[in-house]
Amino acid sequence: MRTNNGDIPTGEQVFLLRELQNLLEKQIELADQGSIKDIEAMASQCEPLVAKIMAAGLLEKPEFKSRFSQLKRLYQNLCLRLSAQRDDAATRLNRVRRGRKTLLAYRNNIR
Repeated sequence: MRTNNGDIPTGEQVFLLRELQNLLEKQIELADQGSIKDIEAMASQCEPLVAKIMAAGLLEKPEFKSRFSQLKRLYQNLCLRLSAQRDDAATRLNRVRRGRKTLLAYRNNIR
């Protein structure tokens, strides 16, 4: 349902923004649990919401300025957590590589 000027009705605008916020909060929880695959699946749910929000220009509207700040903070928080997950995985992978090299060196010296 569209209003006479083509905008999305206010109730739907609030719903879209609230839904995006809920999805971001859930992704942050999943990042804390290390559930990267679930985050990816949830990201596909965010894409159409973001497209609708951007097409309607909701984040430029003064009445949604605080909501924009909140969504921006959530996105930054999610990015930080995902970056930390990536760094942790890289650290673990490097440990495995060093351990493997050490084992190979010992094995070669035993022969």
